[in-house]
Amino acid sequence: MIMGNTFFSEAEQRTFHEGKLYECYRKFGVHRAVIAGQAGFRFCVWAPEVKSVSLVGTFNDWQVGAHVMRTRGASGVWQLFVPEAAPGDLYKYVIQTQSGELEYRADPFAAYAELPPGTASRIYLGDFRWTDEAWLRSRKSRDHYRRPMNIYEVHAGSWHRHDKQSGGGYLTYRELAETLVPYAADMGYTHIELMPIMEHPFDGSWGYQITGYYAPTARYGAPDDFRYFIDSCHHAGLGVILDWVPGHFCRDEHGLGRWGGGKLFEINDQPQWGTYKFDLGRPEVRAFLIGNACYWISQFHADGLRVDGVSSMLYMNFGIDDPAQKRYNPDGTEGDLNAITFLQELNHEIGCNFPGVITIAEESTAWPLVTYPPESGGLGFHYKWDMGWMNDTLHYMQADFPYRPYNHKLLTFSMMYNYNENFVLPLSHDEVVHGKSSLIQRMPGDYWRQFAGLRALYLYQMTHPGAKLNFMGNEIGQFVEWRYDESIEWFLTGYESHRRYLEFTKSMNRLFLKEKALWEDNFQPDGFTWIDADNAEQGIVIYRRGAQGEEVLVLINFQPDTYDDFRVGVPDEGAYRELLSSDSAEYGGSGRINYGVIKSEPIPWQGMPHSIRLIVPPLGGLILKRTGKPTRQERN
Repeated sequence: MIMGNTFFSEAEQRTFHEGKLYECYRKFGVHRAVIAGQAGFRFCVWAPEVKSVSLVGTFNDWQVGAHVMRTRGASGVWQLFVPEAAPGDLYKYVIQTQSGELEYRADPFAAYAELPPGTASRIYLGDFRWTDEAWLRSRKSRDHYRRPMNIYEVHAGSWHRHDKQSGGGYLTYRELAETLVPYAADMGYTHIELMPIMEHPFDGSWGYQITGYYAPTARYGAPDDFRYFIDSCHHAGLGVILDWVPGHFCRDEHGLGRWGGGKLFEINDQPQWGTYKFDLGRPEVRAFLIGNACYWISQFHADGLRVDGVSSMLYMNFGIDDPAQKRYNPDGTEGDLNAITFLQELNHEIGCNFPGVITIAEESTAWPLVTYPPESGGLGFHYKWDMGWMNDTLHYMQADFPYRPYNHKLLTFSMMYNYNENFVLPLSHDEVVHGKSSLIQRMPGDYWRQFAGLRALYLYQMTHPGAKLNFMGNEIGQFVEWRYDESIEWFLTGYESHRRYLEFTKSMNRLFLKEKALWEDNFQPDGFTWIDADNAEQGIVIYRRGAQGEEVLVLINFQPDTYDDFRVGVPDEGAYRELLSSDSAEYGGSGRINYGVIKSEPIPWQGMPHSIRLIVPPLGGLILKRTGKPTRQERN
């Protein structure tokens, strides 16, 4: 054993204790080193106010006291160089608290972990060679606000599994690279968002209760295998967004909770989820978390982070119902000032150091200025999930047809606040679990009407301003709720209705990519205009997307009635063509579509100077585009 004193300088330790060492992962954890001519591994852990810290592992037969770590003064930073350690070895820290108890802890900075249910950390040496340089260069200069964003949300353990004959096990990261990546690219998605991939002990937490913040879970392979997956995504033109959980962590005894016999990483309990809430006022915890965000971006080339549970961070009394237990900040409000400044600092650091990388807030309340810069009093996120749009839209879609006129404003209210933030429209995993039913099960009517309603919902989402997100399985009209321990029911695509719905999803995605009007001005008010927002009785909404002259026209009928001669106002004279109809027979519809050229007439209608006459399908939507002024022959 060799101590050595050059690995973690006193200046770096001061920076860490100030909360500003954002590359702390380069110092803490385990790293290969050569000291006094000997090759081995240096271990480093933060454990203040404890009696001692030892290393145990396969390199010393798990003997406590065989490798005792050292610290300087009151820094709480313990270090040790171990020549006997080798790649692949398992290890833990044994912390002796002031009361004399021994805690066996996994490494908070471990890059790799033992396969659950094992709980040890693992020494890992990666040698992956990235080949996505062109993607990263392009990302720096890309204006993501004026690019299409259609996110495919995935749980890696249940998107697809091996068949039961071969054990029904998980696909590995590399198998996902060979299957999920080409599938998502072919379907026309722009991003894959992974539910938390960080190491976690309990499958049923879906990854949202983490123990290994710096380790991609060993369930699907090694860290370099995960790098291969992301590299493959970039070559396929897909961005990768990682779900990230800085608000709370699980109580498992090998994790971060009650570290060293007291509160170190946590400030208090998170009552709603039975977890611990991070102490975001402690500088070292801020360095740990912001450093973690930077780690996934720099070391794994992630293109974005979707920050989970932002509301639980922002409100001091989130999940607390008893008035006697409520707390308030010095301003007399419930906002957690430490969380606010933490999120601002996080987004500032990512913005400064990783241009083109996005952050998305899962924030479910009306907290203001989530996507505004910190210097304007905002939190600094690029995007926020529009939970209001999701709740209103699904509430409307679940209403039976006679009751929809009374709920019509649920379809249109979102445009009253749409430009207050930069929104992502989510139909996520949270909407298809816990007895909420799958999306198609929410649709009223018989089997045909359920699929027609689902197509209308998807066309509405894809033509509404904002970025889009859909959970895996939505695209095939799966009837059962999502189950984290089973594969998506891909066998359903062998049935005509599900196969046709999948084809509709692909066609809609590809049209979305092709038509700039559907995304180029997503976050500019002139990119959307209502033509008719108030036709509650017929359940029809009509609007245009895109700048005038380049726009597309959208009409959606949310009732099962058909109209053979329906007049619609248009802003420009010209010849119009139907680009897509959700009622096309190839998608399982009734085939009530508009063929050929549709000539405008100089008849003002719905506040527009011109109008066209359309066939309006039952429970269907259509997208039209002006192809130019009518020719002399068309006028005649």
